[in-house]
Amino acid sequence: MAQKSRSRFVNFSRPKIRLAKVSSLGKVYVDYKDIETLKRMLSINGKIQSRSRTGAAAFEQRLIASAIKRARFLGMLPYVGATNPS
Repeated sequence: MAQKSRSRFVNFSRPKIRLAKVSSLGKVYVDYKDIETLKRMLSINGKIQSRSRTGAAAFEQRLIASAIKRARFLGMLPYVGATNPS
């Protein structure tokens, strides 16, 4: 049997998450109340992940960032990641 040739560097990145939704009026938005999916856009330290990690377009990334900041302001998301008490 012939072996399939594969790339030397295999991409083990996460699957891309789609957050942007389209309203009935045709506007694209990101729901700031959808905390579970917004948490997946944050790193362990609480930083907003980059476009290359999220797989979002520039317009979608700006919507994601503003939704995360709004959820942080309302107290739904933390500003920093989990800390270990020593």
